[in-house]
Amino acid sequence: MENGIKTVLGVDIGGTKIKAGRILGNDVVQTSICKVIKDDSEEASLSKLFTTIDEVMTNAVEAIGIGVPAVVDPDSGIVYDVQNIPSWKEVPLKELVEKQFNVPVYINNDANCFALGEKYFGKARNYSNSVALSLGTGLGMGILINHKLYNGVLCGAGEIGMLPYKNGILEQYTGSFFFEEEYGESAKILYQKALDNNSEALSAFKKYGFHLGVAIKAILYLFAPESIILGGSISNAYPFFRTSIEEALGSFAYQKQLENFKIETSDLVDSPILGAAALCL
Repeated sequence: MENGIKTVLGVDIGGTKIKAGRILGNDVVQTSICKVIKDDSEEASLSKLFTTIDEVMTNAVEAIGIGVPAVVDPDSGIVYDVQNIPSWKEVPLKELVEKQFNVPVYINNDANCFALGEKYFGKARNYSNSVALSLGTGLGMGILINHKLYNGVLCGAGEIGMLPYKNGILEQYTGSFFFEEEYGESAKILYQKALDNNSEALSAFKKYGFHLGVAIKAILYLFAPESIILGGSISNAYPFFRTSIEEALGSFAYQKQLENFKIETSDLVDSPILGAAALCL
């Protein structure tokens, strides 16, 4: 603890990299990063994780929070079937990291960390009940009810992307797959084209927004939150699909409810690290 302010680490195990950061108060004061290779063995990837953490570790650090794209038992700290590290089938991550660094370790899935990060550091501070949607490779969702994160069994709550939709599931139409499958280009490239007023790119985001609006309607029916906070790389393009979300919400049955509902975009820098760090708070 420095000057009465808690110092913690946040670690994000992402799709292509592991990133760690030391957080003092509300600020990320130092970061470290390494690449993740899918073919890494469990031992090799754990070694990379330890090295990345070690680069930002100090004696002032009181705890470590880790966000993982996986099924997680937050009590035991075991992670199962990590998507981007196939060798991690059942890893007692909490136990291993605590043994290595001798501080308490907290683990949850990455979507829940995003929601918790918004609660402690971002726009969810303003609401009692909110949902955080991460728009990236897939559709990640974290749920905050009465100021608390709702995990469900094995942190499985919020998998809205798995709901049946059209010829598949919602995630196929609300993640980056949609742009690659329908338009043959990444969301990032289409976003740059949309900024140049390219008609096909603008049409792509309009269609995307309608699909995302269907997901948002489902969330409204299930949880009636005060807000949904959008994050992830695709959220940068929100101005290009905001109107089509609103069009999709036009068929929402309880229009009065929408008077007390707001969609916002995250403005956190290093959101995944802050979210993981929030597990310690």
